[in-house]
Amino acid sequence: MSSSPSAENYARIVKGLHKTLKLTGRADGSACLTAVSKNQPWEVIRPVLEAGHRRFGENRVQEAMERWGPVKDQYPDLTLCLIGPLQSNKAADAVAFFDVVESVDREKIARAIADEAQKQGRAPRVYVQVNIGEEPQKAGILPAETDRFIATVRGYGLEPCGLMCIPPVEGPRGPYFALLRKMAERNGIGHLSMGMSDDFETALRFGSNEIRVGTAIFGSR
Repeated sequence: MSSSPSAENYARIVKGLHKTLKLTGRADGSACLTAVSKNQPWEVIRPVLEAGHRRFGENRVQEAMERWGPVKDQYPDLTLCLIGPLQSNKAADAVAFFDVVESVDREKIARAIADEAQKQGRAPRVYVQVNIGEEPQKAGILPAETDRFIATVRGYGLEPCGLMCIPPVEGPRGPYFALLRKMAERNGIGHLSMGMSDDFETALRFGSNEIRVGTAIFGSR
């Protein structure tokens, strides 16, 4: 029986990930893939799960709970990452349901996550999202404010384990990836979530530890 398009695409992306790491002299396990399943039907997600992948990214808390809630217990090694904007009134659900929240970009959100983590005795890993291109339509803390914001997040008892960015579509992406890496190094943060379907190889060359790929695996939403 032939494999599904999403499983074939997944295998191709994983191969590209390993190839780029090898070409840049990086260890094979130094970067991971988050398969972005937001807005995708279960029919294209299931084959990727069956291929053994366990790390998925979602944009909305409610949608993720509806999609993954019924099957989460079947996959104890599943890692769910919130990569979309988080509203403070969804913080309780996000802390309870997600393993990683990559979109912390406001003090109100950091405080809400910290409060819920204390109440629930469960703390997801958190990343600070940086608006690396200073684009008004995108979420994220501005680069000039990132150092101060990281200190604020730490003040709430949260330790950011990563920085996340989405660079501008136009122009080369490398300088933006290099800037995020510099900010991470300056703040003692070791994980970079950067690179998507059309630029993940470039991101890996600049030190990305996590690529977020949706369209190239699952197709257009």
